Amino acid sequence: MKEQIIQYIKENRVSTTEIADCMGKSGLLENANALNKGKFKVGNVKWVYAYNESNWPLHEQIQEVNTKDIVMIEAFHCGKRATIGELVAKYLLLYRGAAAIISNTNMRDGARLIKENYPIWCKGLTPIGCFNTQIKKPLEDRLLEEHRETYDGSIAVCDDSGVVIIPQKYHTPEFLQKVKQIEEQEDIWFECLDHKKWNTFDIVCRKKYLD
Repeated sequence: MKEQIIQYIKENRVSTTEIADCMGKSGLLENANALNKGKFKVGNVKWVYAYNESNWPLHEQIQEVNTKDIVMIEAFHCGKRATIGELVAKYLLLYRGAAAIISNTNMRDGARLIKENYPIWCKGLTPIGCFNTQIKKPLEDRLLEEHRETYDGSIAVCDDSGVVIIPQKYHTPEFLQKVKQIEEQEDIWFECLDHKKWNTFDIVCRKKYLD
């Protein structure tokens, strides 16, 4: 069912706005903004992380990224440092075949990431990156389990408005049907606006098309 949902969203280019509406206007990955405009990506989330100002663990984890994965990078106790730059982005997108990179942290090598027009969503850009230092103390188990359970294996939908995460609890036939219904509703709304010249109050609030 998960692949069916991904395929439907991809084929119909269902927007993050519509997907969020299907989940009660929720699911936003905060601070993940489109670095390059006009991109649309949807896929399975591979969750990876950096912590304590080091991206050493991230370099270890990204070896397991699969083709078409959307790589989600989180950072814990890294301040405003960038987690990755051009080298890792190129490795993930070109050599691992990832569909996109999403992150609520900063990235560096902004000029190159923009020039290459990579499908990246992030908080912002900075020249200051993390260290590639091996850390002996692991990330707290509770934090690790909580974020892995929330994000790893979820679905990410990414466009110019940002990133919306579809948790695994929504990977159901019922949710797919809801996505199809909201697509149909959007078609009806714009039909009423463009051709019938109705006002938005009659369309959205009164739902006159149901009369």
